[in-house]
Amino acid sequence: MVSLGVEQANGNRMFAQSYFPTQSIQVDPTGHGNFLTIQSAIDSIPSNNKFWTAINVKAGTYREKVKIPIDKPYILLQGEGISNTFVEWDDHDNTAQSPTFYTMADNIVVKYISFKNTYNDPPNKNPVVPAVAALISGDKCYFYNVGFYGFQDTLWDDQGRHYFKRCIIQGAVDFIFGAGQSLYEESYIVVTAAALGPGISGIITAQGRTSPEDANGFIFKQCQIYGDGTTFLGRPWRAYARVLFYECSMTNIIEPAGWQPWNFVGHEDRIEFAEYGNIGPGSNTFNRVNWAKQYNGQTVNSLASLRFIDEDGWLEHEQF
Repeated sequence: MVSLGVEQANGNRMFAQSYFPTQSIQVDPTGHGNFLTIQSAIDSIPSNNKFWTAINVKAGTYREKVKIPIDKPYILLQGEGISNTFVEWDDHDNTAQSPTFYTMADNIVVKYISFKNTYNDPPNKNPVVPAVAALISGDKCYFYNVGFYGFQDTLWDDQGRHYFKRCIIQGAVDFIFGAGQSLYEESYIVVTAAALGPGISGIITAQGRTSPEDANGFIFKQCQIYGDGTTFLGRPWRAYARVLFYECSMTNIIEPAGWQPWNFVGHEDRIEFAEYGNIGPGSNTFNRVNWAKQYNGQTVNSLASLRFIDEDGWLEHEQF
């Protein structure tokens, strides 16, 4: 459950230590709700909104692009199931223009819904290009039971602190990328690299940390990694990329080397790619690149806890 913080408490009803939105609106394309489209529901929320508003989206497939602008925080966007409520579009001109779902605001919660960029998914005759399903640029954003489906550059985890729990992220090339400070917990990382063709491996992450002082990085905790073809765990998008796979289950799709240096050959000492306590045939590190980091238990525990994204208490952890 998300804690709204002291400044929001007076504007929301409280029950059993949990806060609930003061307003709920319904999206139903059959006309039985308040709005026919998700975007029109978002547009109805006042700028600089200070109280949580729930947007409840009926099951179905919504052919629209959805954007939450920077001046509309405190939105709970909730569908009727990760396999029942889909938002789909197929833009592909560039990474910034293509996202099906784009949120710039802080304090956003998304649950029980899926976002898909259909341009390369499933793989078809279209040329493989960046085609983003979701771009997350706000701080303090929480995704629970959310699907992200694409092929190249599926999830742009751009910046800010983010928590992904029990989500599905599908793709083949750099399909989780950006400079977010993010914890992925109990999620499903689904690789579709076979469509790249014989002898071509996919890449799961392309992390964008630019300085050793930057707090950001991608932490995968107790996730399941599977799919088809073969894949690397990651390559650095920026010079000080940081990625940790912790207690994850990996099938045999993982390339033995594990990681690629990409454009940073000769500067691998700056990169922080690490694995700790993983299981499954893909977790064997015997043939990993020799520059992969060897974190100690204390460092791993620090990175793989909610404190990595929640030192100031914005997220109240609760089992669902």
